[in-house]
Amino acid sequence: MNQFVSSAYRTFLLLGIYGIAMGFLEGIVVVYLRELYFPEGFSFPLSQMPSRMLSVEWLREVATIVMLVSIGMIAGKNFLQRFSYFLYSFAIWDIFYYIALKLLLDWPPSLLTWDLLFLIPVAWVGPVLAPVICSLVMILFAFLIVGFQERGYPVSIRTGEWASMISGAFIIFCMFIWDYSALIIRGGYLSGFWKLASNEQFLQITSHYQPTHFNWYLFGFGILLILSALLFIFRRTRSAQRRTSLS
Repeated sequence: MNQFVSSAYRTFLLLGIYGIAMGFLEGIVVVYLRELYFPEGFSFPLSQMPSRMLSVEWLREVATIVMLVSIGMIAGKNFLQRFSYFLYSFAIWDIFYYIALKLLLDWPPSLLTWDLLFLIPVAWVGPVLAPVICSLVMILFAFLIVGFQERGYPVSIRTGEWASMISGAFIIFCMFIWDYSALIIRGGYLSGFWKLASNEQFLQITSHYQPTHFNWYLFGFGILLILSALLFIFRRTRSAQRRTSLS
């Protein structure tokens, strides 16, 4: 068993190094982008980027996710491990992306600074602290699942636990895309959803967008749903292992 646990530690270490390297690479790319398109500093409302660059950014984000999914599939032995390693790699990448920006640009000024987080399917926005919290929860999930499995514990996730985690993740997702989705619906751009990147009128509207409020209560509720599911998994798995040891 110690050999298996040692192997898991080694995998986490190597994936951590991979995630750190990806985070710094992403940070360096953003340094170039900000120098080109936001030379006076990155803050909302954002300067309007050329529409073709938004399409390029979408492709870059897709490529990033493919890389993280692929490394998780290579590292894991089963579905839960592959999913866990993907989340772990994603989380390390995200955290060290902000560390890289802080070291290279002295940005963000604080964890409550607003950032443009993602662009697929629409722009995600929120304070830097929010994705960092999500990343820490992802790391906790990965340590819990892989740690139990490598120690020989009978790990499983029940339907209710999946429902709780998926519901929590959906609430968090909605918090990130809420403002931009409202702009799309109010402006009547829904029918041309996949043409937003080339819609000059929509780009003009979003160039004046200034985020002012993040619903921390709903975000916290989403995090709580996920943590509650993890707690149920932890307690049930430990209880099952004790019963197995006593029998």
